[in-house]
Amino acid sequence: MNNKFIIAGNWKMNKTPSEGKIFINEVRSMVPGLQNTKVIFFPAYSGLANIDVRDPFYLGAQNCHWEGSGAFTGEISIEMIKDCNAKYIIVGHSERRQLFKEQDKDINYKIKAILASKLKPILCIGESIEDRNAMSTENFLQRQLEDGLEGIKSIDDCIIAYEPIWAIGTGETANKDQIGSAHDFIRSVLRNLYPESYSCPILYGGSVNSENAKELFKIKGVDGFLIGGASLNKESFISIINNVEKIRREQ
Repeated sequence: MNNKFIIAGNWKMNKTPSEGKIFINEVRSMVPGLQNTKVIFFPAYSGLANIDVRDPFYLGAQNCHWEGSGAFTGEISIEMIKDCNAKYIIVGHSERRQLFKEQDKDINYKIKAILASKLKPILCIGESIEDRNAMSTENFLQRQLEDGLEGIKSIDDCIIAYEPIWAIGTGETANKDQIGSAHDFIRSVLRNLYPESYSCPILYGGSVNSENAKELFKIKGVDGFLIGGASLNKESFISIINNVEKIRREQ
């Protein structure tokens, strides 16, 4: 098995630092010996410090600023994140785009800064229900990829997360054909943009839970999950990890 399946838990604005530390330690103790799965925890900024994780468990941040320091009240720099032993940073999540009005150019600045700091960005892209109903999903995804990755010479250290906006936190999940088609299209765009460097993992996110994870795992081109609500529940998150690990070992 060449590449580990990625299971990333985005906690959003949930769990205090003490709650998060207990949660991570319990998950680690209950899924020992992972060989084919990489687990990344994304707590709030305050929960990044003083967490001891080792391969195959990693820490990541939910956002960052592209500047190294300065008068940016409420922001956090990549070096601050790096100092907490985090290895990954989510950029372009739909909640950042919608609620905080982040634009593709802002996301592009962040990706360049993250790569320069030798960390790995997870670029989130995904269409609204209006785009899907208007049959413009592919145009929308292509624009997000091209604008977000503008000026990036290699994506070997990047991860893409396809999260249809209409499926995030709604209980609605894109069907197999929709997910497979979107992942195939994303891969084709990356292949055109980076003929010699396009093999970055593509995750699926959008109401992934312990009930549907097995079926979603089977979809060709899905290299991992970016999980929201289900990553906050210990039993649900562990169930997803165990099921994925079991299937991977049997392949």
